[in-house]
Amino acid sequence: MLSPSERKKSSNFAKTLLPSFGAEMKKYEEVYADYSSGGYTKELCEHYADVFINDVKKPQAEDIVQVASLYDRIHDSKSAGFYLDMLMERKLSGDDKFGFCIEVLKAKSKLGHWRDADDFRTENINFLQNYVQKHSDKKLAEMYMTLSLVDCAAKRYNDAFKLLRFGYKPHGRNDVTLLEMLITGVYIFANSGERDGLEEAVANTHSCLKLFSEFEFSWSKEYYEKRIEEAAQGIL
Repeated sequence: MLSPSERKKSSNFAKTLLPSFGAEMKKYEEVYADYSSGGYTKELCEHYADVFINDVKKPQAEDIVQVASLYDRIHDSKSAGFYLDMLMERKLSGDDKFGFCIEVLKAKSKLGHWRDADDFRTENINFLQNYVQKHSDKKLAEMYMTLSLVDCAAKRYNDAFKLLRFGYKPHGRNDVTLLEMLITGVYIFANSGERDGLEEAVANTHSCLKLFSEFEFSWSKEYYEKRIEEAAQGIL
């Protein structure tokens, strides 16, 4: 979830000058406080959705995408898809479109709708590839992880693993992106049925987690331990 400072930075300058912007940021800070203290929960998703989407005449695309992302984190792809449908007819660009594409592909893949995911990937792959070329390798990793889920859903496991091996370079011992990639690998092994590969992938991911010298939140370590266990059971 974006921090309040990241949200403010991502807002266009004209919006920050509006009298309503301060009140909006205060509400966002309240939601973020729930996230900081309790992590990814159903209550967090519902709180965010009520404040920024359900009770708003025309909710912002960034809020819809972020709520979908939060629901994805609690394994509720149906709710994620429900909110993403609100953006299907909107013309999006830049960060909003990238986030939308990523969340749609994740939701469709995890629901087993791999043909729909394939079609959506084909329609948007040029945009995704052009977008990541202009952004950090974290965005590149996010794209490849998501595309690997599409191949995994279609049972193209070799293709899924190839996508994860795109050449990401770790950034220190507290690299959450690397950890997420390893967890995704565990998930793909679990779905492929390769038990030997799964055991090795789980061990490697635990080793990566043990390297962390610090975590952003008090709940982070336990959360990632649970993520590894769930991925090994084919849940992501």
